[in-house]
Amino acid sequence: MSRNRNYRQWRPLRASAIALLATLLGSTAPLWAFEQTFCATDDQQLNLCLPAPAQRIIALSPGITEQVFAAGAGGKLVAAVSFSDYPEEARELPRVGGYNRFDLEAIVALKPDLLIAWSEGNPAEQLSQLKALGLPVYHSDPDSFDDIASAIERIGKLAGTADAANTAAAHFRQGIAELAQRYADAPKVRVFQQIWNNPLMTVNSDHMISKATELCGGENIFADLGKLSARIDLEAVLAANPEAIIAGGMGEENRDWLDAWERFDGLTAVQRNNLFFVPPSTLQRPTPRLLDGARLMCQHLETARARR
Repeated sequence: MSRNRNYRQWRPLRASAIALLATLLGSTAPLWAFEQTFCATDDQQLNLCLPAPAQRIIALSPGITEQVFAAGAGGKLVAAVSFSDYPEEARELPRVGGYNRFDLEAIVALKPDLLIAWSEGNPAEQLSQLKALGLPVYHSDPDSFDDIASAIERIGKLAGTADAANTAAAHFRQGIAELAQRYADAPKVRVFQQIWNNPLMTVNSDHMISKATELCGGENIFADLGKLSARIDLEAVLAANPEAIIAGGMGEENRDWLDAWERFDGLTAVQRNNLFFVPPSTLQRPTPRLLDGARLMCQHLETARARR
């Protein structure tokens, strides 16, 4: 009887201690709940917790599709948007519209337990509708090299594939660090980055393409533009006289845009044959393949230095 009485006296104290610890952790939920949830803070600084690893994921941009595969969770994708073409398995996924307009009915019918959104490109009103339906939406908008690695790690947390995600993120960080060290003291090369031809468009210093250019010892001649990507006059390019022109092209192997520059034989880039191509998906998507694009760009700029 004494033992039972002592237990009854101790039990409220034990419960109070658990409640206090849970409060210190930011929630009054029981401790077992913390062990069974999968949480990550997205790029809008919103915290998302799932009761179990996501099993039915929909990626709402081609870049996010790649991020999910990189995180080791590609097998959990049940759909993606148009132009999700890497890796090869992504081509077989059902489509739920484009990144700029979704098929809401198709998304709901697939019963996803995680939607990964691209805030900069996805329609805000449709994202709000998905949230209003109670679907968990996570925003992935990396804008730096470390953000890309972190995005992979956080997707791995939500999908329960943390080991694979952490390995991929570490590989990406190491590769970027090696390039940064190798080209830290390289002579600067003034570069025009062409992301579109009609209208002629380029990027400012905040864009990942420009950051990759800087990583390789390049200098973006339009770094000071007020917009992330913007139209530019042909006359402005001619006046800036870049030492190298790097174009993405309309396709992964289409160099046609570079041919148009050949007639401007007064440009240093043309005189030295510094007209280079980088497959656009390796520089224009915030994914681990940006390391491949950066390596190729670094090789091109080394070629430009050798031609001085």
